Formats: sequence, structure tokens, C-alpha cells
Amino acid sequence: MVAQVDSHFLRARPAKLWPRLLAYAVFEGRPLTTRARWVNPLVFLGYKLWGALPVVAPIKAPIFILGVGRSGTTILGKILALHPHVGYLNEPKALWHAALGDDDLNGSYSTKQGRYRMSRADLTERPRRLLPRFYGAYLRMAGCRRIVDKYPELLFRTGLIDTAFPDARKIVIIRNGYDTCQSIENWSARHGRSDASCAIDWWGRDQRKWHSLVEQIVAPDPYFGAALPAIRALTRHTDMAAVEWIVTMREALRLHHRQPTAMLLVHYEDLTTRPQASLQKILSHCALPLDEKVLNYAGRVLRPRPPYARPTLAPALTPLFEETMERLGYQNGAADAHSSDQP
Repeated sequence: MVAQVDSHFLRARPAKLWPRLLAYAVFEGRPLTTRARWVNPLVFLGYKLWGALPVVAPIKAPIFILGVGRSGTTILGKILALHPHVGYLNEPKALWHAALGDDDLNGSYSTKQGRYRMSRADLTERPRRLLPRFYGAYLRMAGCRRIVDKYPELLFRTGLIDTAFPDARKIVIIRNGYDTCQSIENWSARHGRSDASCAIDWWGRDQRKWHSLVEQIVAPDPYFGAALPAIRALTRHTDMAAVEWIVTMREALRLHHRQPTAMLLVHYEDLTTRPQASLQKILSHCALPLDEKVLNYAGRVLRPRPPYARPTLAPALTPLFEETMERLGYQNGAADAHSSDQP
């Protein structure tokens, strides 16, 4: 499926094919696990050009889809991409790397270790100038009004986002942790590869993202103090994914408690069992007008899926994982639907 466009999407609103193809071919870049990475030098050449262009209009209320990968962030982005006002960027990490230069967690575009967490202090003159130009170039070329940027790890950079775009709207997708971890395990089995030079999988080049997560996010947090030696020794994808899920969900809950109106928490199970009701809340939060084609498309493509078998986690992780599940409303690991505004 090129640019995450399916037949239902095309039939619902054919004109939205152009913004998606433009984003896919010119703005998003090709990460390590994809083909056609030869296009990346052209993508970054484009960013040099757009960075020199003036901002024609301010970027109004950009929308960010955040959380953990394999939680439903992509399907929500695809649905919002159908909205007539929206231009959707699917993990435009090339864009952010062109603006920041030290954020590449996976090693797709740089040999430099990326920084996981960023704050308002990291919005230096360069990204402050470039980010609106990059978004503006895409919106002008796509003929759209509002940016939707799906980049899950930006959850750890909301201080920078809020400083750059004070009217930003943020959505965090929450999914049953057991299902998320198993989905990450399966993703690495399908897409991971290794050769004599390096291994590439969910954790980037030679587990670069994993090492950044542990040393920059987990190690400084006293909550993980007793479990830290065991976490550093983990090798199974499921266990490592559990750590990413725990720290990301804890971050989401902390930020939502601090700014409850600025960030909408949406359970994946709600999204798939009550798609139209969930989309109405999401569109309202994003200040996007209701659109019947968006709601109908959501009803077509969203379906509840059977839960994965519950994996056995490393003993040091089990109490932390179960506590986080309970805080999110998953009682005894059940994957029942929950209220989207009562996590």
C-alpha cells in the first residue's frame, strides 16, 4: 500500500491522493527498514530549499498524534488524512532531523546518537525558523490548511512543540500493553534484518533507539531504580517493548494531568469498537469540522481485533507493567473498551 492509501480512501475522496503522494515522495523520507532510501538526499535537498523560503502564513493549530508505535497511530493518521482541511505527514522524521539535527533515534539519517527528550530550551533559532517553513511548504503544495503530524516519540518533546506552536492539538493513542508489545515483536520479526555490518529492527541500527531510551529516559527516573540493572540486560523484543510502553504511558499520564485540555487520550479499543463516536471527539478536540466521509471511512476500516496471547515478561518488569495497565483502566489485562476521556 503506497502512502497508506487504500481503495476505500480513494473512492471516498480521490483528491486526497495528491497530498499523500506528495508527503510520501518528498517530505517524509525513507527510514532504515524501507526501500528506495536513495530518495533521502533529494528529500534533504528539498528541506534546504524550503528552509530559505519565507513563511507565507502562520501554521495554525497543528495536530500531533503521539504514543507508542503499533498502538493505532497510523490508522488514525490515515483517517484524519481524508479530512478536506488536513495534510497528513506519516512519521516525517526526515523533516524533524532537518530542523533539529540531533533527534534521529533510529539512525536512519545520522550516525550521531539522537536525543529522546527535548524541552522548550531546545527550540533554538534554527528549528524555530525552519519548522514553520517546512510545514508551510507542504501545506502550500498539498493545498491543505492544517497539518497532522504522526510521530509517536514526539510525546517526549511536547515542551518544544508547545513553544513552537502554542495552539498545537495533541492526541495520544493508548492500547492494551500486552497487545502493543506483541505487535512490536511481530513487526521486528517481519521487518528486521542483519548482516555483517549491523542489525536493523524496531530499535534502529544496532539497537540505537533502545540504548537512548534506557540511558536518557529510564535511567534518570527513580521509578525504575530497582529494575534498572535487569532492564539494561534485556534482550527479548517483547520485554524491551514493555519498557517502551511503560515509560511512554507514564509520560502521557503525567502530561495529561498537567494539561488535561491540551492532550486527548484515546483508547485504541474505543477507536475500533466505537469508531464514529471516537472520531467525533477527536475532530472536536482538533477543532476540525465534522465530515461524513471521514466518519464513514472510519466505520469501514476500523474493526476490533482479537487480543494477542498474553506474553510472559521479565520478572523485574511485571509489577511495573501491571501497575501501568491498571492506571490506564485495563483491569487484569483485559482488552475491554474504555472511556476515551477517563484513562
